[in-house]
Amino acid sequence: MSLPPILTTTEQISEFAAGLAQHSEIAVDLEADSMHHYQEKVCLLQFTAGEQTLLIDPLAGGDLSSLRPLMADPQIRKIFHAADYDIRCLARDFKIEISGLFDTMICCQFIGEERFGLADILGKYFGLELDKKYQRADWTRRPLSPEMIRYAAGDTEYLQALVEILEEKVQVLGRQDWVAEEFSLLEQARFTETAGPLCLRIKGAGKLTRRQLGVLEELLQWRDQEAKRRDLPHFKVMGNKTLLQLVLQAPDSVRAMTGIEGLPPRLLDRYGKVLLQAVKRGVELPEESLPVFPRGERREKDPAADKRFMRLKAWRKKESSRLELDPGVLINNLTLEQVARANPQEEKALASLGVLKNWQLRELGKGMLQAL
Repeated sequence: MSLPPILTTTEQISEFAAGLAQHSEIAVDLEADSMHHYQEKVCLLQFTAGEQTLLIDPLAGGDLSSLRPLMADPQIRKIFHAADYDIRCLARDFKIEISGLFDTMICCQFIGEERFGLADILGKYFGLELDKKYQRADWTRRPLSPEMIRYAAGDTEYLQALVEILEEKVQVLGRQDWVAEEFSLLEQARFTETAGPLCLRIKGAGKLTRRQLGVLEELLQWRDQEAKRRDLPHFKVMGNKTLLQLVLQAPDSVRAMTGIEGLPPRLLDRYGKVLLQAVKRGVELPEESLPVFPRGERREKDPAADKRFMRLKAWRKKESSRLELDPGVLINNLTLEQVARANPQEEKALASLGVLKNWQLRELGKGMLQAL
């Protein structure tokens, strides 16, 4: 089996884009390097159109701007599996926006598939076995091995055939409008820049005092500089859990760090002194320089709303069972809680909350009002 071609130049990419414009649908995927480098980036793009599969290597320096009109054309269907991350990466790295999305993972969720990873789905419907060992590969390495090239190509080669199967199942269930709305919303997904201290992005930081937040911020700033220096993702320098333990224990010596999870002797030898310095800086920060964790408006306890929330959850359980869908796919807890607190009594009031998607309002609205 011959390997698919890899395009590297602007001229090759432009010629390919012109050819893709003749197709009514194309399958797309990408590989990035978030597991291996400080600043993640797209390292490879895969396309299948008709019988042809080929790859684009953006690290070779070719200009991908010729793909923008094609990818933004809603008349050409773009098939992805789990498109959320890919759409965000394409917009960030190449200013490529997607219109005409068809996400096979969303379809799998809405027809009630219990396992909807690409390997699981291709195994179920085509009897294929994907080698998962390349999921965490470093895709910046060149040249790509033949095995990596075949793996990458395999992510798009069967998507067009998969669409035919899934689309028929969605139509039988009458959920075409459901998935179409989900596709449209997903096309708008983008990465957002998070402002403010690094400590505000760490799970569990909301339970810390301001002084502890100051220590955590110093540790995080050190880790960020070290990750950048070594060109590694943050977690490969030190995990959040380890940093939080350092904050809570506030060690005053390297010896006092012994036994902290995620700090084996090897790392303690390498980083013990600089970690101690970071903790010391945080402890000695002036009061006015300490970070402040933003607190949302504190909600007063509302026993009646809590009861309505439980009724809505019980209703959702019955509905998800009837529709053979995962409850979280049908409607999430946050939305149920917002509806329970607002306690709308008619469909117009429910719609005005702006928390339900159109398909949810249409298919579930009356049942929610009855449950309330």
